[in-house]
Amino acid sequence: MEIDLGTKKHQLINGAVHNDHRGTVAYVNDFNMSPIKRMYTITHTSTTVVRAWQAHKIEAKYFKCTKGRFVIAIVPIKDWNTPDVNSKPEIFILQADKNQVLCVPKGHANGFKALEANSELIVFSDQDLDSAKNDQYRFDQDLWMDWSKKII
Repeated sequence: MEIDLGTKKHQLINGAVHNDHRGTVAYVNDFNMSPIKRMYTITHTSTTVVRAWQAHKIEAKYFKCTKGRFVIAIVPIKDWNTPDVNSKPEIFILQADKNQVLCVPKGHANGFKALEANSELIVFSDQDLDSAKNDQYRFDQDLWMDWSKKII
């Protein structure tokens, strides 16, 4: 399954793991990385830190948890000046022991927080840093959900 970066819908791509006497190979072969221009990691040392809401009109992002667990929420943005306060976010749990990549297409806001201390995400972007700097939209972290409530 090849992923279309222009999609309007998020996608959760499942990978797999192979174990044998030599060790473990974890892979997400259906994640087409050809459009990726950069990557970075984010580590949350605390489960109280929230990074929300950041959105992009032209940039797609891809999240993979490499350590611990994260809750990630996604909301489509239709009106960038006055977003719908009644939008309901879609919520995903990414965890290191499940080999998955969450694709967040352009036109969406995302927010996340760690569910375990010292959790780490690797983030891939289809835009270079200069383009991404001009495509940043921020919304109040409490706009679509209460991050202090138990989410799972």
